[in-house]
Parts: sequence; C-alpha cells; structure tokens
Amino acid sequence: MTGRRPAGVLIAASILDSDLGALGDEIRRAEAAGADRIHLDVMDGHFVPNLTFGWKTIESLRRVTALPFDAHLMISEPGRWTEQFLDAGCDSITFHVEVAAPQVGPALARIREAGRSAGLSVKPGTPLAALDAYRDLLDIVLVMTVEPGFGGQSFRGDVAKAKLAAARAWLDPGGASEVQVDGGGRAENAEVIGRGGTDVIVAGSALYRAADMAAEVERIRTLAATARADAGRA
Repeated sequence: MTGRRPAGVLIAASILDSDLGALGDEIRRAEAAGADRIHLDVMDGHFVPNLTFGWKTIESLRRVTALPFDAHLMISEPGRWTEQFLDAGCDSITFHVEVAAPQVGPALARIREAGRSAGLSVKPGTPLAALDAYRDLLDIVLVMTVEPGFGGQSFRGDVAKAKLAAARAWLDPGGASEVQVDGGGRAENAEVIGRGGTDVIVAGSALYRAADMAAEVERIRTLAATARADAGRA
C-alpha cells in the first residue's frame, strides 16, 4: 500500500458491523459494491472493552479477496504481536498512540521494514501533538471521531473539524501519507470529512445496513471527494 496517496477518496469497508458468521461472504459483498479496502478492527477486551478477532481470522480471510487488508489494532500490546499480523497478510497496520510508548517506534519501523504501511490512531481526546515523535515513521494517521471499541456510534463533528485538516497539513501533502477517519463514516457526514482533506473513510454500519451497498459506497465517496476538491480550490 506504499506509494503516492490517491487523488480521490477511498472507502474502507469495516466488517465490524457485518454478519460475523459469514465473513467471507460479507467481504465479497463489500468488494462487489466497490469498496477499496477491507478494514479489520482487532480488539483485545483490554485496551477497549470489546473483543473481536485476531490474526488467525485475518489469515483465514486473506484468501477471500485481493483487496488490501487495513488492520486497526485496538490492543494494548501491538508491538508484541506485529509479526503475526504481518504474516497474516495485512497490507497496512495502524495501532493507537495511547499504548505504552516504548513499543510504538519499533513496531512502526518493523511494519515499514516489511514493506507495509504503518499508522497511528488518535482517540477523540488525544491531541495530534502526541504523534510528533513518530512523524518520520508514519504512512497513516487515523483520526477517531468516536471512542474506539464499538461500531454504530454518533459522529463527533467537532473532532473532525479540529483534527482532519490539521492532520492533512501536518503530513507531507504530496507524499504517500494518508489521513483516515474512523467513526460515523456515512453520507450525512461525508462533506465535513471531505473538507478536512481525508483520503480514506472507514464505513461500517452505513454500508452493511444499507439497502443498496454499492449505491451507498458511491454516495459517500462522491460527497466526500467533491467536498475535498472544493476545499482544495478555496
């Protein structure tokens, strides 16, 4: 996933709100609907109160699609398990800057060493300044506009307005770095997200609960891309 960042806005389908008993079919459904990536929310019941799945599940799902796997590790010890998620076939791995600091730099470096994209996520209450020490190791900044742990939460528009454009300006504007947003990735929030210069929108319940997933993917993408282009011309 390294290389120049996309000109448009990409949609990463989060399987957290899919039918977890039929994950293979749900991933195929997202691919057929035009999603650009599959977003994998890994939770350990410790860093966040929820518990989902681990690298063994991801490894099993890797054969289902050629779409990039975008892993979001909401776990306390990402540095301990980096190798397993790389081996499972994740194309990008993002974890939280709020974890114990000594593991952050080495884990990011190992992800990049493996030729994958390395990212850090910030909770709504965490300032972007928390990322400063790792700037040279980052391909992705993932801005959380909800508290991590559960899907379907209400979008924090104040966080989006405060952080998205700031994150875009903080990163190399012409390089491969991406600003992603996770939380409230749906059509009614797409313009605010797009105006912030966002590259990737994580969408879960908006897609998997839609009557027409393909139409919803295109709707979110178009609204965000138009707003991003308009903001760039302003």
